[in-house]
Amino acid sequence: MNISPNEAEEALAAIQKVTQKTRHSISSSGAYIFLIITGAIWLVGFVATQFLPAPVVGIIWTVTSILGTVLGILLGMRRGRHVRAPSTATYVKRIGIFWLLLILFCIAIITVVQPLDGKQQTMIVILFIMIGQTAMGLLFSFSTSWWALPIAALALTGYFLLPGIFYLWMGILVGGGMIALGVYIRVRW
Repeated sequence: MNISPNEAEEALAAIQKVTQKTRHSISSSGAYIFLIITGAIWLVGFVATQFLPAPVVGIIWTVTSILGTVLGILLGMRRGRHVRAPSTATYVKRIGIFWLLLILFCIAIITVVQPLDGKQQTMIVILFIMIGQTAMGLLFSFSTSWWALPIAALALTGYFLLPGIFYLWMGILVGGGMIALGVYIRVRW
């Protein structure tokens, strides 16, 4: 099959147009907001875990997680008003049930495995979150979940190669990386 240079250029232009539309759709969906919120929670929580005593760390994680969850729900509801379809309620319910079940399975695995330390428990939770994000991407749009793979790889790298500064690594590279990715998506896409 022979393709002329003009046909090749037209095909490439069509691909680039679809890519740009997909990026714009992701950016305007507000997905970047959740990356920034989650990244900020992880940045504060993991850096605190590296340097502060356990009772203070527990309070910091609890407060930032509650604030982040409330903020995420409010912003999601606000963004959701702009994107309503008849099937939206069904999908939202299924997504909620999926994440609830994933959390329950994560708790069950932690209970069965009984991790030796907080780092192992943290890795189990992070891997479950990344599995969930990847599953959401496979169901809805792969382009919204590709970032879960490098985040998981960074987490595993820190866990195995840098155990002494694992939480600092998680805070700066993983939490900071999520913030940077969220800002990049918002500004550049």
